Amino acid sequence: MSDNPLFSERLNRRAFLGASALGAASMALSACTTTEVVTPPPVAAPPPDTAFGDTATMYAARTDEGYQLPAIPVAKLDPKFVRQIVADPTGEKPGTIVVDVSEHFLYLVRDGGKAIRYGVSLGKAGFGWTGSAVVQARKKWPVWTPPPEMIQRRPELAKFKDGMPPGPQSPLGARALYLFRDGKDTMYRLHGTPEWDSIGKNASSGCVRFMNQDIIDLYSRVNGPAPVFVRPNLSAAGKIMAVSSRTAEPIDAGVPKDAEFLK
Repeated sequence: MSDNPLFSERLNRRAFLGASALGAASMALSACTTTEVVTPPPVAAPPPDTAFGDTATMYAARTDEGYQLPAIPVAKLDPKFVRQIVADPTGEKPGTIVVDVSEHFLYLVRDGGKAIRYGVSLGKAGFGWTGSAVVQARKKWPVWTPPPEMIQRRPELAKFKDGMPPGPQSPLGARALYLFRDGKDTMYRLHGTPEWDSIGKNASSGCVRFMNQDIIDLYSRVNGPAPVFVRPNLSAAGKIMAVSSRTAEPIDAGVPKDAEFLK
């Protein structure tokens, strides 16, 4: 029977079909088998940055160095003046501070093409200035001493000629960063203010004022001498104009003896 060609053909065909069926069954069985998937361990989230977060929390009332700071009514704030991380528009190196006079913004340049942007108040008509300086000293809750020029213009300030004690109502607010040029005090400051509603306006005597919660944040980030550029705007032309170093009446008579000088 094995020599019969027809029988051999039938046998070979049967073997082929059997092998095909076995292969199909194997594939079906394989498809139903569950493969164990190894889940990678969760990646820890980066620590939060104090420039982020809920606006109400950033500007909430707080006790700072024994002084009571009131909350900022955030519902009345223009959102663009709220402290926030933005793409750096200045092109300066990290650690540089740039003030855009036209927009009432101050930028602290960070790594990675980012910057922290703060809303600020700037000099009113006749008191504005542009130029460069260096943060050379800093002080928490500084004493404010009006300079003679200011007392002459505003005689009611004579009672503070020897200094106004620090506190929430002080014109220098919760912190002051003292600006120097060529090793000398310019009498200009980056400082806090109780007048939160002046932010975004030209209302100060030449200095750059912040909401107190914001100057506390900036102070914590400036731990060494930091270059400061005050520009009429952030255009290329504005950068060139800023070298004029035009000055105006200062707000403060001098750096307190107990201020921290940065090295």
